[in-house]
Amino acid sequence: MKRLPTAEAVRIAPLDPAHPHARHCLRQYAAELDRRFRGGFDPAHSISAGEEELRPPAGLLLVATLQSRPIGCGALKFHDGRPTEIKRMWVAESARGLGIGRRLLAELEAHAARSSSPIVRLETNEALTEAIAMYRSAGYSEVAPFNDESYAHHWFEKRLF
Repeated sequence: MKRLPTAEAVRIAPLDPAHPHARHCLRQYAAELDRRFRGGFDPAHSISAGEEELRPPAGLLLVATLQSRPIGCGALKFHDGRPTEIKRMWVAESARGLGIGRRLLAELEAHAARSSSPIVRLETNEALTEAIAMYRSAGYSEVAPFNDESYAHHWFEKRLF
């Protein structure tokens, strides 16, 4: 019963990747992957999603906050004539189970659709079983690899319109 009011209090909005809340989320994202991936995670060996790539018009970063505290993020990288990529999806452990990941995903899809991108794509690691289940339940289909992300085991895409 307590969780519903908390979930309703979560705000999701675009934020500059250099903002302290954004940097906090991106650091936590990398730290969690480092803990969960077999062999750890080094962002230098991953496909980039740097600050300039996550700022309009190249991209977009959404940050979820609860009582002004950052608790999640997700990003888009736009590509002229190619599907938009979803990157850096993360929700703090303390906020999991509230549907924030699903809300972030829906907001990212809405922003991609508004930018006239008919398809969104993402890749993920086999260790992120909760994310894989969410993507599948949100209508993503597993596809052949579309990039050379060294940490990916699964590649997904979804047609938006």
